[in-house]
Amino acid sequence: MSAQPDRFVHDRLPPREQWPQLRYDLPELQLPPHINAVEQLLDQAAHKGWAERPMLRSPKITLSYADARERVDRIARVLVEDLGLVPGNRVLLRGGNSIGMALAWLAVVKAGLVAVATMPLLRARELTDIIDKARPTVALCDGKLLEELQLAQRQSPVLQTIVPFNLMNEPGSLAMRAAQKEGGFTACPTAADDIAMMAFTSGTTGKPKAAVHTHRDVLAACEAWPRHVLRATPEDIVMGSPPLAFTFGLGGLLVFPMWAGASVYFPDIPYTPEAMVRLINEVGATTVYTAPTFYRQMAPFAKQAGTPTLRTCVSAGEGLPDATRQLWKEATGLEMLDGIGATEMFHIFISSAGSEVRRGAIGKVVPGYTAKVVDDEGREVPRGTIGKLAVVGPTGCKYLDDPRQANYVKDGWNYPGDAFLQDADGYFFYQARADDMIITAGYNVGGPEVEDALLKHPAVAECGVIGKPDEERGMIVKAFCVLKPGHTGDAALVKALQDHVKASIAPFKYPREIEFVASLPRTETGKLQRFRLRQL
Repeated sequence: MSAQPDRFVHDRLPPREQWPQLRYDLPELQLPPHINAVEQLLDQAAHKGWAERPMLRSPKITLSYADARERVDRIARVLVEDLGLVPGNRVLLRGGNSIGMALAWLAVVKAGLVAVATMPLLRARELTDIIDKARPTVALCDGKLLEELQLAQRQSPVLQTIVPFNLMNEPGSLAMRAAQKEGGFTACPTAADDIAMMAFTSGTTGKPKAAVHTHRDVLAACEAWPRHVLRATPEDIVMGSPPLAFTFGLGGLLVFPMWAGASVYFPDIPYTPEAMVRLINEVGATTVYTAPTFYRQMAPFAKQAGTPTLRTCVSAGEGLPDATRQLWKEATGLEMLDGIGATEMFHIFISSAGSEVRRGAIGKVVPGYTAKVVDDEGREVPRGTIGKLAVVGPTGCKYLDDPRQANYVKDGWNYPGDAFLQDADGYFFYQARADDMIITAGYNVGGPEVEDALLKHPAVAECGVIGKPDEERGMIVKAFCVLKPGHTGDAALVKALQDHVKASIAPFKYPREIEFVASLPRTETGKLQRFRLRQL
C-alpha cells in the first residue's frame, strides 16, 4: 500500500511489539488509508473557500493559499525532476522561521519525501550526527546558514547536494530553479502510514533522538488539540517564536493554522520580548506561541503598549510557573493557554483554555488522548498522588533505530518522562521531569514548584532548581538564580530568598544552596537544560 519505494525509514522503525497503541476513537480521527498531509491541508484549501485568503505573511510579502500552493508545486518539481528524488528519500531542511522554510517543508512532504528539519543554531558536529542518522542526499538550506552545513557535508559525504533558499537571484538557488518550473504538481499518493517527517528531540537530556511521524500522525494531531482546545478560525493571524524544526513550532506556526484556514506571520528580524509585543500590535496578531520565560520577559512591554487584538496566548515547551501566568494575566487581561506535548507525540495532549483553566494545573487530557498517572510498575496511582505520566492516543513514539524506544513505550503506553499529579476532577498538575524529582530526606520536591516560588520574589528574573547529592539528606534543593538589574547576589539575598520560599510553600522545599549566575543553559527552543546545571 505504501507509495514510498525508499524503505530506509520504514525498515528502521521499532519492532512492532515496541510500538505504542494508536487509538482513533473519535469520528474526526477516522482517516482514509491513502492520504497526503499537504494535499489535505493545502490543495484542499480551495474547496473550503480559502484559496484567496492570506496564508503566509512577512514584512515583504503576503501569500494566499493559492499562491503558496503554486510555489510549493514548483519546489516539489525541482525536488523530483531536477534532483531525482523518489518518495521515501530524506531531505534535510535548515533554516529559521520564514516563508521560504515553510514552503520547503510543504514541498518535501507533498512529494512523498521525508522532511528532516533542523534547528538553525546547530553547528557542524550536531548536523553531522543528524546526517549520519537520517542519511539525506539533499539539503535545502537558508542561504545565510550554509557554512556549518557545508562543514558537516565534508564529514558526511552521503549529503551530496545543498540547494540554498531565501536567495532570490542567485544561480542554482531554489528560487531560480523553481522559477523555471510550472505549477500543477500532483501530490504523491502516500499511504496514511507512509513517513512524512522525522523530528530530532531538542536535547534537554543529552543526545537527540529522531522521532518519526506519518502523514496520519500529522493530520490526527490537527484533529485533536487544535479542534478541541485551541479552536482557531480562518480570521486568526498567528505568530510566535518556536522554530519550525521543533514540533511545537511546526504545529503552531504552520500545520495547525493551515488546518483552520488561518495565516501565519514570519518576521525578518529575531524576536526580542519588546519586538514581539510591537509586532503583535503592528500585524494585528490574534494568537501567539512562545515559552514561559519569553512571556515573563514580554509582560512589562505588553502592559505598557497593550495587546488589543491578541486573543490566545499558547505556552508550551516547558512548565509554566503560576507566577508567570499571573504576571501575564495582570499585564494583558488574558488567561494563558498552557499545554504539555512531546516531540515523540507530535504536539499537545494535555491542555485547557478559557474558563476550563484551573490555577496551577496544565489542564485536562485533550479529546482523542487518554492519560493516567502510574507507579514504576505501570499501575495507576490514587488521585492526588505523584507518579509518572502515561499517555495513549492517535499519535505516539516511534524512534528511528534507537534502543531508547523501550524506555519511552511500555505495554503500549507512551511515557514522556514527566512526574504528575492528577486531582479528583481530572486536572493534571506538572511536578517535574521524572528524572528531575528531588528526593530530600525522604520528601519529594518538584523543582518547578520551587522555581515558581522564587520567581515571585522581586529580585529574581529567572531560576533553575535541581537536586544536589548530599551525604546526610540524599539530595538537597539547589537553586541557580539570574537576578534583575539593581540586585546584588550576596549572603543577605540568599537568606531573603530562602525565607521567601519557606513562607510561600512547605518549608522543607526551600533551597539550601543558592548560586547566582548570569544566565541559564537553555535549548534553542527555550527549555531549561537541568542536566547541564547538574554538571556544574
